[in-house]
Amino acid sequence: MNWIKKGHIYTPDGSISWSKSHAQVPICDYAPDETKIRIYFSTRDEQGRSNPNFIEVEASNPHNILFENREPFIELGKKGTFDDCGVMPSWIIDYDNKKYLYYIGWNVRNTIPYHNAVGLAISEDGGKTFQKLSEGPLWDRDYIEPHYSGTSCVLIDDNGIWRNWYLSCTEWREVKGIMEPRYHIKYAESTNGIDWIRKGRVAIDYRDNDEAGIVKASVIKENGIYKMWYSHRNFNDYRIDATQSYRIGYAESSDGIKWDRKDELMTMDISSNPADFDSIMLAYPHVLPINNQLHMFYNGNGFGRTGIGYAVLN
Repeated sequence: MNWIKKGHIYTPDGSISWSKSHAQVPICDYAPDETKIRIYFSTRDEQGRSNPNFIEVEASNPHNILFENREPFIELGKKGTFDDCGVMPSWIIDYDNKKYLYYIGWNVRNTIPYHNAVGLAISEDGGKTFQKLSEGPLWDRDYIEPHYSGTSCVLIDDNGIWRNWYLSCTEWREVKGIMEPRYHIKYAESTNGIDWIRKGRVAIDYRDNDEAGIVKASVIKENGIYKMWYSHRNFNDYRIDATQSYRIGYAESSDGIKWDRKDELMTMDISSNPADFDSIMLAYPHVLPINNQLHMFYNGNGFGRTGIGYAVLN
């Protein structure tokens, strides 16, 4: 699996008060007959809160930025709601002439740093504006999953079943005086994209006791095989230590439920140049076919602080 890096695309220049830094968790809205890709991402304001934003790039040359949005299109939630501290897009899908934007709602906590839940905003004008489905999340923690849920990857299968591979936090550990989350990827189903059945099914599990974060599934289906890319990291010093930080993994499945990890097939690695945007981590992949070639958009260092780059499958 020979992925060829094509380099850095975009980082916010800090000129917008609600978009001072980060282009985190890139997700792509693209149809084969279009000439541009809209890339949604999470940016951060002057207070460090996540806000959704997007750019549009040329499909045949993603380095060519055609448009940069400069107006907020989803507001943070009212005080006390699940997304009053942040709104982070994690997947977008077309359905019934609408666009469903799944996102993470953020709350700040005191015993742990934060809490997340899954939200949904819907656009009826091609993605120009979005309205939240509700002030509450699609789901939050429950008696099966007592911690939090995060990024979603959603596909509507040929039988009409909506499939969702999502981040599920399983514990918090104190590491060097800091409470750190541990999460992997679980699986849920729906018939309408709103009401989800979760049974605690694990899709991608931890490799060992040191692995701490498996996140941001990106799934395509080719010739009856489900193929997933994701990022994974360890517990210790993953923010600054390149040997512990995020790398991109890969798995395959015949049914979308039981997966076989094949991380060894992902030979794409961090840059050897310390000045490059991805010299410490490779995180949050989004894979899609463009002009009959698979493209991967991803984040580098600092969980998106250094912005978005892309690679192509040779």
